[in-house]
Amino acid sequence: MKFVKKIGLVVGVAMAMVSVQPVFAVEEGLKVAVVNVQQVLQQSPRVAALSKKLEGDFKPRQTKIASKQKALQDELEKFKKDSADTKMAQKDRDAMQKKIAADRSELVKEVVAYQQDLGKEQNKVMQGILNDLNGIVSSLAQKDGYSLVLDSQAVVYKKSNTIDLTDAVQKQFNSKA
Repeated sequence: MKFVKKIGLVVGVAMAMVSVQPVFAVEEGLKVAVVNVQQVLQQSPRVAALSKKLEGDFKPRQTKIASKQKALQDELEKFKKDSADTKMAQKDRDAMQKKIAADRSELVKEVVAYQQDLGKEQNKVMQGILNDLNGIVSSLAQKDGYSLVLDSQAVVYKKSNTIDLTDAVQKQFNSKA
């Protein structure tokens, strides 16, 4: 769900930036509409499926990292227990510390690589979603003659008669495969 909120925020900001261009020149007959982007994304089976696919693709790596973290924690606890034993030789203690440091360093590298790869994939998915949403909103705006379409969550005030395109955008977005 965090992924969906992140997408919603990025899409909303992008739509607002694209749509706001020359708003300051008040135009007679300015036709304005709003879209609740976050609602479209949160209620989209398509976004849920993409999110689930992404999660599935990265689950094996996540599981591997979790087991390595557990092994490192166990190794650290064993070291603490063994090093408290005064019979442990300094040479053995140093070797164990060195191994733990090396294992920790390797784990950190794996976590960083995992996060970077996940971020790249999320951005790729987000870009596709953003392009589709912008295309749908632009198409509806042109077809129905709207001068301005904003994310409803970026609007502080709107008249009750402001047109809400959320349902139409949601319907078209979910129908795309």
